[in-house]
Amino acid sequence: MRNNLLRPLISRIGPCTLEPLHREPYEALVRAIAHQQVHGNAARAVLGRLCDLYPGEAFPPAEFVIALPTEALRGCGFSGSKVLAIQDIAAKTLRGVVPGLHEAEGLSDGALVERLISIRGVGRWTVEMFLIFTLGRHDVLPVDDFGVREGWRLLTGSDTQIKPRELNLIGEGWKPWRSIAAWYLWRAADEGKKIKVTAV
Repeated sequence: MRNNLLRPLISRIGPCTLEPLHREPYEALVRAIAHQQVHGNAARAVLGRLCDLYPGEAFPPAEFVIALPTEALRGCGFSGSKVLAIQDIAAKTLRGVVPGLHEAEGLSDGALVERLISIRGVGRWTVEMFLIFTLGRHDVLPVDDFGVREGWRLLTGSDTQIKPRELNLIGEGWKPWRSIAAWYLWRAADEGKKIKVTAV
């Protein structure tokens, strides 16, 4: 059975150390936008400059961000498309589309996906990362995620990555712990990177 392929990986990696951050959804989404398509260090630098604009709190609230001139956000290092996305997150937070953490914890995965993908720049993958890493949902399998599919490719010894639809079918056997399976597949992808560096 193909699902048994995870067992040696789990034994090798050890217990899952996934710990949810329990941030407010507004902050989590802004951070997710900052991290899209850039190196983690670059995203942290841009977010640091945003936080420097509002030294009174750890993270600038939606009211503050929506009042900032576009030039101020661009000055932090956000691209034009990310500025528009962050402004939309802030606006929809103030309108109640983006729920607070307490409300979000009471909503189903499907309800949150439906609500949050209405935000500019926020797709299904972004919401899935929010579900896993902010709310700590245990049964989310981000089949479009490169790292998850790369981990499965390395685990199976395949030359090509699995199609999302096929991985979704395989993942049915991992319910109700698909987030945990994804975490282990990310670790498999990390192992592959280390092996590649060592070989070079």
